[in-house]
Amino acid sequence: MTQQLKGIGASPGLAIAKAIILKSEAYFPAKSQVEQPELEVQRFRNAVREAREEIGQIRAAAEEKLGAEKAEIFEGHLFILEDPDLIDVIEDKIGSEAVNAEYALHEVSQSFIETLNQMEDELLRERAADVRDVCGRVMNRLRGVENVDLSQLTDECIIIAEDLTPSDTAQLNLDAVRGFVTEIGSRTSHSAIMARSLDIPAIVGVGPDIRSIQAGATIVMDASEGVIFVDPNPEELASFGEKKAKYDQRKAELAQWVNRPTVSSDGHRIELAANIGKLEDVQKALDYGAEGIGLFRTEFLYMGRSELPSEEEQFNSYKYVLEKMAGKPVVIRTLDIGGDKELPYMELPKEINPFLGQRALRLCLERQDVFRAQLRALLRASRYGNLKIMFPMIAVLDELLEAKRILEEEKQKLVASGVEVSSSIEVGMMIEVPSAAISADIFAKEVDFFSIGTNDLIQYTMAADRMNETVSYLYQPCHPSILRLIRNVIDAARQEGKWVGICGEMAGDLTAIPLLLGLGVHELSMSAGSILPARELIGKLSRTEWETLSKQALSMRGQTEVLSFVQEHQ
Repeated sequence: MTQQLKGIGASPGLAIAKAIILKSEAYFPAKSQVEQPELEVQRFRNAVREAREEIGQIRAAAEEKLGAEKAEIFEGHLFILEDPDLIDVIEDKIGSEAVNAEYALHEVSQSFIETLNQMEDELLRERAADVRDVCGRVMNRLRGVENVDLSQLTDECIIIAEDLTPSDTAQLNLDAVRGFVTEIGSRTSHSAIMARSLDIPAIVGVGPDIRSIQAGATIVMDASEGVIFVDPNPEELASFGEKKAKYDQRKAELAQWVNRPTVSSDGHRIELAANIGKLEDVQKALDYGAEGIGLFRTEFLYMGRSELPSEEEQFNSYKYVLEKMAGKPVVIRTLDIGGDKELPYMELPKEINPFLGQRALRLCLERQDVFRAQLRALLRASRYGNLKIMFPMIAVLDELLEAKRILEEEKQKLVASGVEVSSSIEVGMMIEVPSAAISADIFAKEVDFFSIGTNDLIQYTMAADRMNETVSYLYQPCHPSILRLIRNVIDAARQEGKWVGICGEMAGDLTAIPLLLGLGVHELSMSAGSILPARELIGKLSRTEWETLSKQALSMRGQTEVLSFVQEHQ
């Protein structure tokens, strides 16, 4: 009987091949005393140096295979090997306790990893995997054990593992490896991100049932659905073959939309942009035909590290994105920390309800040293492309005016000191709070554009945390109340000749897109992988027709009725 397992589809695709089991044996070094701690410290330093050289080689290979952006993951690995909070503590432990390097490395790294795993922020938790990868490499150098080289695989296979490190993923021989399945992991882990870059199917987070898979078993994986079939029968194999043929055909059909403009069937242009969080996301956005960056989440420059990024580091990051987009619009959101995103090194006070507390622009206005450094970096980078600056989480007009005042102050200081700053920077705000959506006519006089962050707008309007499963039924993007708020923002912007974008998950929702088109949005910003299906759909829709249909949806009683209505008219 065919065994069926379920996981998280981290990188879409379908594959069939024999299973190869990648085992990573846990190693718990014994504690032993050393007579000359200084020599043991030197042995540890040698292992770190060798690991650094090894990572440098992997980085070079990854850059050749994946491009410079994806290879930057290994810059983070090299940073770990220079982190005094880790490396110095290990050396201190060896010296003060006169213990062997293996034991000190294991004890300190495990404590470091456990701390990261307890963080509420998912990205910080995922950094634990990077620390485990890097420290495992150093441990192997100390033990004289060769690290696994997956580039040497030659037979077609699907890798089954507890987890794959970024190093493992970067070394995959794509002529042999058809996909991978892991026991743990998430869609945003580095291995998942790299799998999407490699365009290789990946399913993660399957759980302990994965251990029942035997080496050599025939594996069918549908990573689009997150489903694995172990040793399927002939009928199931035949059915899968048909499904894979259709999938490949669908990919080819979508590829033809990469370099086309986004135009409705009745000739109305709309801009499809990409949401990004890291520098390596830019190339993917371009590969999928993004017409701009509609949201650069700059908080990711601040996360997964032990101190604030310098102004120079930020400047180089913003400059890179602007140059890479070559004149296409780039909307960069100022720091949006708080809620579910924390920066431990800022030592912010704990709040009972952080989603309704001092977060995003509220925090930046309080910590102007942090805010002004970011604004200076943005202004300095502005001459390298088409920059648009966006302020998040604004509830009242005074917040916007104060942010604009500080921005103008920093601009004048730079200009006075001889620094070139673009004269055509648009300044906008996110609409995430119902008060801002309702008062959009007032805000529209003070901004160049609005970008509606539907994720937060929905949860604040419905008074329902979107991460809380018990009230997840209230997360309803197409509820008439949400559509009315969006319509109000668009109407207010139109009165002032300003443009409106959508940068929440709703922007890439194929059910919501006809309604948003009809309501008159100018831009939709989404994950890069959603761009081509959205462009294809818009090409089949008449905006004129959906202007009338969207007005009808506004007066309906609930989301269920709206969804049925959209399905009926598509």
